[in-house]
Amino acid sequence: MLPRRFYFDTDLDHFFEEESAKMKCDIYQKDNTYHVEMDLPGFSKNEIRIECNKGNLVVTAEKENNAEDHSDDKKYIRRERIYGKYSRSFYLGDINEDAIDAEYTNGTLHIIIPKMDEEKSKRQIDIR
Repeated sequence: MLPRRFYFDTDLDHFFEEESAKMKCDIYQKDNTYHVEMDLPGFSKNEIRIECNKGNLVVTAEKENNAEDHSDDKKYIRRERIYGKYSRSFYLGDINEDAIDAEYTNGTLHIIIPKMDEEKSKRQIDIR
């Protein structure tokens, strides 16, 4: 039995892949912080955007198609480097959004997200 990719190895393969498969990550907790390590090879720091809103962390990476790739003298035999916008989002709960730190080196994005002190985030509800 031959794998599917043998018969259907075309430029349309990227439509069948999950978007999250392009942005693999590990999330772990250490002390009072969350750590997100995400593989983003081929992207520059300027092409990556991190947003945080009410405990939701969103990482977006966008690579635009270069105009020089469309020159008339190039005749591609195979083209696998895909241009586009990729995004992952995670809900992390009560976090200190003002103290988030991020570093991008060698194709890996490392985000450090401090958790909010549980005592400060708790709220007593008065009963009427």
